[in-house]
Amino acid sequence: MMLFIQIRDMTLRCQANSFFRLTFYLIMFNLKRMFNIISMFRRKSMQNNIYDVIIVGTGPGGATVARDLAKKQQKVLMLERGNRQPINGSIPQAVLNTGMPFKNVLFTYDMLAMVRSTTVGGSSIYYYATAFNPPLKMLKNYGVDISSEIEDARKELPIAPLEKNLIGPMTQRIMDSAQDLGYDWNSLNKLVHQDKCRANCDLCNTGCPYGAKWTAREFVDDAEQAGATIITHANVKKVIFEGNTAVGVQYRRNMIPAKAYAKKIVISAGGIGTPVILNNSGIHGVGKQFFFDPLIVAFGEVKNINGGKEFPMTAGCHFENDNYMMTDMTVPLPIYLGFSAEVCRFDRLASHSKTLTIMIKEKDRLGGRLTSCGGVRKKLDPRDKKSLLHGYERAKKILKNAGARHIYKSWYVAAHPGGTAKIQDIVDTNLKTDYDNLFVCDCSVIPESFGLPPTLTLVGLGKRLAKHLSQ
Repeated sequence: MMLFIQIRDMTLRCQANSFFRLTFYLIMFNLKRMFNIISMFRRKSMQNNIYDVIIVGTGPGGATVARDLAKKQQKVLMLERGNRQPINGSIPQAVLNTGMPFKNVLFTYDMLAMVRSTTVGGSSIYYYATAFNPPLKMLKNYGVDISSEIEDARKELPIAPLEKNLIGPMTQRIMDSAQDLGYDWNSLNKLVHQDKCRANCDLCNTGCPYGAKWTAREFVDDAEQAGATIITHANVKKVIFEGNTAVGVQYRRNMIPAKAYAKKIVISAGGIGTPVILNNSGIHGVGKQFFFDPLIVAFGEVKNINGGKEFPMTAGCHFENDNYMMTDMTVPLPIYLGFSAEVCRFDRLASHSKTLTIMIKEKDRLGGRLTSCGGVRKKLDPRDKKSLLHGYERAKKILKNAGARHIYKSWYVAAHPGGTAKIQDIVDTNLKTDYDNLFVCDCSVIPESFGLPPTLTLVGLGKRLAKHLSQ
């Protein structure tokens, strides 16, 4: 009987061991299978996340590179920090994209406000669409020739002075007065689809909902149609390196960390955003000795006119020897109220529709630095301030000759920050950094201030870089 019990117990133990062993083998087999499946999906995910080119930023420079490379069948990924909501011309949307303090509106030591936009198309959504000639001679001095690219761009873009029916009464009155005083004040080339433009419209400042202004969004759309991918709300933090080679970027989307990989990386996040990314990536020396195109606005009230709603920067004059340019700059009522209240001219708040406006924009000297977070640490050079005030005296003469009274000026504002990752300093003549496969294409590479809106210049640089990368 005892022997039977021992045999039974041994048999049960063997069966139990066999069961546990079989269970263990099944678990390990399934774990291995699950691991293989996860690895397979991970490999596929990595393959889907590897591109020929990643472009960070969709302003004129980045959008041009994306468009031209996508048309050459390259796999392009565009990463944009901002949104892609349709532009409706509303003030709330403009504030969201370009008016948020410490994100879009940055302040210097002098409380000079510098503005930038974070949305698909960058600052081209809210610019005045003026196509000034690029500084070809200056760029050639640094070994960069974009002459042929600019010629190509002129054939593709809607560049021409505004037709007479689109020129408002305030612009015409300022131009007549300036010409009467002997100034070479003429209509300026604009980047405008004039068949879509509407007279007496004050939505240029808050974004054109009719598609009249050319913006970099058009090139983004072209890139997508050619097969490129865009991810919005992607806040790129830094570049990923393997040794001395850039292989990808780290970014956050809706607070979730993510990575993307490519054979080439192009940083086009603007004069402020680009140096922050480069600095976070371990590339030091960026963000020093830069320019930011300071400006002031002169106001004067006239009789027998009822305006305030017309295309700004329609006509003007470049006083190259005095390092500044002057144009008309009619602004909508909310901006006019802000300019006037800022200098305590509360007595002029009700005079918007009768006030002529002239902008004076200075080619400022290089100086200052950016903080690691993109804070602006630059004071307006006394010589630059003197030039702006010299322009203001000239503007007063034009306004007085036009019959204006109650003349005053705004506080200082800045636009177009650049020179923060200069050619022959941070990048070479092909816009490549010291790291392999890492390039920069935006206003940050321009080595010197030239005091004019840079849109056409950036398109030319983008075309040149696209040619280089496609080779």
